[in-house]
This record gives sequence, structure tokens and C-alpha cells, in this order.
Amino acid sequence: MVPAWLWLLCISVPQVTLETQDRRVLWGPQPVLVRVKDENDQVPHFSQAIYRAQLSRGTRPGIPFLFLEASDQDEPGTANSDLRFRILSQAPAQPFPDMFQLEPRQGALALSPKGSTSLDHALEKTYQLLVQVKDMGDQASGHQAIATVEVSIIESTWVPLEPIHLAENLKVLYPHHIAQVHWSGVDVHYRLESHPLGPFDVDAEGNLYVTRELDTEAQAEYMLQVWAQNSRGEDYAAPLELHVLVMDENDNVPVCPPRGPAVSIPELSPPGTEVTRLSAEDADAPGSPNSHIVYQLLSPESEDGVEGRAFQVDPTSGSVTLGALPLQAGQNILLLVLAMDLAGAEGGFSSTCEVEVEVTDINDHAPEFTTSQIGPISLPEDVEPGTLVAMLTATDADLEPAFRLMDFAIERGDMDGTFDLDWEPDSGHVGLRLCKNLSYEAAPSHKVVVVVRSVAELVGPGPGPGATATVTVLVERVMPPPKLDRERYEASVPISAPAGSLLLTIQPSDPISRSLRFSLVNDSEGWLCIEKVSGEVHTAQSLQGAQPGDTYTVLVEAQDTDEPRLSTSVPLVIHFLKAPPAPALTPAPVPSRYLCTPRQDHGVIVSGPSKDSDLASGHGPYSFALGPNPTVQRDWRLQTLNGSHAYLTLALHWVEPREHIIPVVVSHNAQMWQLLVRVIVCRCNVEGQCMRKVGRMKGMPTKLSAVGILVGTLVAIGIFLILIFTHWTLSRKKDLNQPADSVPLKATV
Repeated sequence: MVPAWLWLLCISVPQVTLETQDRRVLWGPQPVLVRVKDENDQVPHFSQAIYRAQLSRGTRPGIPFLFLEASDQDEPGTANSDLRFRILSQAPAQPFPDMFQLEPRQGALALSPKGSTSLDHALEKTYQLLVQVKDMGDQASGHQAIATVEVSIIESTWVPLEPIHLAENLKVLYPHHIAQVHWSGVDVHYRLESHPLGPFDVDAEGNLYVTRELDTEAQAEYMLQVWAQNSRGEDYAAPLELHVLVMDENDNVPVCPPRGPAVSIPELSPPGTEVTRLSAEDADAPGSPNSHIVYQLLSPESEDGVEGRAFQVDPTSGSVTLGALPLQAGQNILLLVLAMDLAGAEGGFSSTCEVEVEVTDINDHAPEFTTSQIGPISLPEDVEPGTLVAMLTATDADLEPAFRLMDFAIERGDMDGTFDLDWEPDSGHVGLRLCKNLSYEAAPSHKVVVVVRSVAELVGPGPGPGATATVTVLVERVMPPPKLDRERYEASVPISAPAGSLLLTIQPSDPISRSLRFSLVNDSEGWLCIEKVSGEVHTAQSLQGAQPGDTYTVLVEAQDTDEPRLSTSVPLVIHFLKAPPAPALTPAPVPSRYLCTPRQDHGVIVSGPSKDSDLASGHGPYSFALGPNPTVQRDWRLQTLNGSHAYLTLALHWVEPREHIIPVVVSHNAQMWQLLVRVIVCRCNVEGQCMRKVGRMKGMPTKLSAVGILVGTLVAIGIFLILIFTHWTLSRKKDLNQPADSVPLKATV
């Protein structure tokens, strides 16, 4: 055989096309991948020429007891190495020629159905099989090999096992061998199952073991099943069953029931009254002497030793009953009862059981109130239902808690169900509660009679009427809370309304008889304010953030001035409207004012339009607000003094000294005016007087021009003086040069 190697060929030949089994390869001056086809040139052969096997009678048909092995050196996965097994002949051919079957692909040799049914009765001890292995799968052609299989028939040792008795708590070395199973064939593996699951195991030789101590009380018996299997886990035959019985020993002490609460026995109970029934338990096998328990009364713990005759115990049933000696109320007795197994025989175990007995009295006392008169108690007529009016206490002289339970009821004085009782079943306290509103006009006072009775039936002399207690309640008149003229107020306001706009006036329904103080609750945006006394609701600031169509709800709270605890509240719903078209702001000049910077504690009074002014169309009140300029709103503050005046101050500590024009919007109803307030901000002296900087007045010369004028004037004066002096000098000289008779004579008078 030539292996299917892949060769990488680097040859230079003209380009051709090479056909292969599974692909087309381009062959030219480049590497070519070539696959070499495998030929069936290898003969298969068995792993051994002669196989020997033992076959036990009773083996199931189809369960392989021998696996033949063969190999082929041709390429794996191809038909050349696809092997098939078959039986060529069987000797002897009795009782049937096909006693065996051979799985063709796996080579698994097993009994045929005919061979399984006839093997137990066949006399032959050995069979010789001639087997063949052939390649090329199911094709007729191919190479083949032959081997011999010798099968020895042996008697079956797979026989049922007798039940095994194992003592519980067996003190041996574990694992402890208890039995053995054996399958007479070869290639056998054993598997064990326990029902229920128990401490058992099996080894490769078929030995069965118990791996730890057994306990009858935990499990009294087990059913073990053992299988004999081939290497593939297939069962050669049906499983063998082994019944394991665990033998009981007297290894458990009787267990008394736990000591519970004291058993109550009423005083004066007749002899023979059962106190309790003991039921001790023994974990040994039920019905055996090891678990047979009897009882014996020891002696109760007592101070005087006479209580022993007051009780009896039945040795078989464990019933504890009263004896002839009477018991006294309030006694507490501890009974000791011995529980013994083996029916009390010597060598058994025992335990001491305890029973606590409490002697109670009979219900022969009726409950009574600690006081029969309560009150008078004053309640205002507006007190809330459910209010506790009074707490009453009753006592019962009986000792038994069940006999101290009381039942309370209103016997008389509450025809209309104004009151009710509230109490705990195991308490002697009962509360009288109000369950309806009181009315001074309907009933100024109440006398409620409460009766108490025992829940349990009284024993002894006639119980008589129940004990009673009387609660006196006085009703106080209460003024009603204030009431407003409406249960709900609504107002509409444009979103452009300035701060201080009047929305509406809240009024009491009875303004003459009651004086109220108003306040707003839940004004989260701080848009509104209310006059405490008059109830006028104004806008506290500009409605920034409000949208047309939105509503804004606050609560108006009215509190009685004389009774502050009396108050009422109603909702006020503000509907925001679209801002009306802004009317033309009519500017109104305002004379100039002076303010100092840095800021001092004074401001400017701003007045609304005067009555005779052309801007005023009616009487106030007026609302004042700064113009919308952000710089103005940052630097200045305007505070409304009243309906006609506002106060303008600096908001910042320092403002630039100069003249400022402050726009102030004055509004009344739907009319608006704009006042232009002229404020001169200047530096001030210590007396707060404004120090204004002196500048050149209109028409006044500058410094340079003044100097020029002065110099020019001086020059002109100089020239004028020179001319005068020159003229005077020339005139004097001329006079000196004239003759004497030319001088005119002075006129004489």
C-alpha cells in the first residue's frame, strides 16, 4: 500500500489541467498539490489465531461474552479498511448449527436466541467456531483472514442466596464480609444496588461487604441486588437478590415525653379524675420485649409526704389519676413516674418521667369595679370620635386565669350609641370611648352605666347581677370654626401684572361678629401676599415663569383672632391670562434728586400721578415697579410705601457717580405710566452733602484763551500808555520853542 501523501511539486511545464478523484488541479510553472489514491494492498488479520472463552449456562442471548479484534493497514476511513466479521462454521452443530451470533462490525460474540434456550439442555461441553474477517465492507471482493474460537460450556454458579441476619451495632472491623456471588464466565464485572440505600459494597471477585454498623431503629431490613455484566455494562443474567435482616438488641432507653406546662386540676375534683397519660417511647423493635414499657409511681416531691396518696398510676397505660386524698387550691405538685422496658424485668433500662400538677380553684368569685363612680368628666362638643373618655378597672378574686376573663357592656345611659367600650380579653381594664359627635344642644350631660360579668360560668351560689360603675360626662359648648364668604376663590391675572397688583379680597361670611387674621399656605413660588387684616390678595412680585392658561393654587387660612385654635382654610386658584397689549407708556418727567455713593441710608420718594395730572385717569392705589432693564434692576431697589408713593434706593454699595435716568412703571387697573426719575449719584462729604465737580460753564474761556486775553490786554494798555507819553513829550517840547508873545494871555474876568 502507498500512503496517501501530499507532495508539493515545483516543476516548470506547459500549463495543463490534471484530473483527480475530488478536485481539478491547475498544473503549470507553479507548486501543485497531488493526492495519491490508496489501493487495497493490505490483508486484515486477527489479534490472535485462536480465541478461548468460557460460557456459563443461563447466559442471556445477545449479551457478548467475547470481543474479537482485527486490524487492516490500509488507509483508515476507506472501504479498504472497513472490516466485517462472520461465523463460517460451528462444530459440533448440535443441537442447532447457529447456537452463536457474531456482530459483523464490532466482532462481539454472543449466544443466539436458539442457543440460549437449548444451552441448558445440551450435552456438549465445547464448541469450536471458525470465524472470518474481511475488508471492503459489504462488497463481495476483498481480502480476508480466519481465526478459531474455542468456547467451553461450564455450569452456572449464579444461584440465589439465602437471607442474611446481621446483628445491629456489630463491633467488627469494617468493611465486614457477609456473602459472595460468582459468575462462572470470564470478562465479568459486578454491580450492587441496595433498597433502601445502605452501607453495602461488592468487589471485583463478587464479595459482598457491609461497610459500617447497622441500626434496627434506623432501618430493619435491606434488599440487595447484584448484577454480573460484561465490559460494556450489559447483564449476563437476571440479578441475584439478597435479603439482609438487622437483628434488634435492647440498646435503647425508654424516653419520657418532655416536661410540659403544669397540668391544671380544679380543686374538689372527684377521685379517679385523670390528670394526664404518660406515653414513653422506646426506639427498639416495636412489639418486642425490648420496647415493652410499664410504669410505676415513685413519690411526689412534697414537704409533708402525704401527697403520695393523692395520685395513682396505671402500670400498663401510664394513666395518672386522682386518689382519695383531696387537693387544695394553689398547690403545685411534682410527680415522679418510672418508665421501664422489658416489662419491668431485671436487666432492662428505665427512665424517670416528671409531671407537674397545679391545683386551681373553681370560678366562684364575680368580678367587681375598683370604683363605682367616675367623673364628672368635661368634654368639648367638638371632640373627635374615638377619644378615650375614661378608664375603668375591675378585679376578680379567682386564681385561674381563664376564670378571670371579664366581659363588659354599657347597661344604660347610652340609648343613641354615643359611647363604646374597648378592652383586652385578658385585662381588667376597660376604656370608655366616644364613637359619635357630642352636641351640647341635644344632651349637655350623660350618665353611662357600665356592667362587668365573668366570661366563664360561675360555680357555687347564684351569681346575682353584675357589678356596675357610673361615668358622668359633661358636654362643653364649642364655638364653630370661622367661615368665609366662599368655599373656593378664583381670580384671573395677566402674566405681565407687576408686583403689588390687587387680585381679590377675602372676607368672612359674618364680618361683624368675628375678627379674622389671614395668611397664605403653600405659596411655593412666592408670587402672592395677603393683608392679614383686610384680606386683600396682591401679587408679591412679578409673575416670572407663569404661562398663559396655567393655574396656581394656594390655601387661604383664616384664624379667629380671639380663638387662635379655631381656623379654616379654602383654596385660592389663580388663572394666568395672556398679557394685554402693552399700552403706550406715557413718560412723566420727575425732577432730579441726589444720592450719595458709597450708599448711605437715604433714598428718593417716587410719587404716582397727581389727581390733576393729565396722566391720571382715576384714583389709586397705584403699583410701582422698576423698568425691565436688567442693569436698572441690578443697581436699584424700589419699595412700595403705600398706594401712591414708592421709595427708590441704591441696591449696590457703589454706583458710578453721574446722572442716572431710572424708569419706574406705575400701573392702575389696565393703564400704565412710565416715570423717568432723574437721580444724580455723587460723592458726598461727611455731612452727606453732594460734592459736584466744577466744569467749564458755557461761554466761559478756557485757561489758554484767558492767558491770551490777559497778555493782549496788557500789551494794548502798554501801547496806549506809550502813545500818551509820546504825545505829551512832543507837546511840551513845542511849547518851549515858541516866542514869548505867542503865548496866549489868560482871560480875566
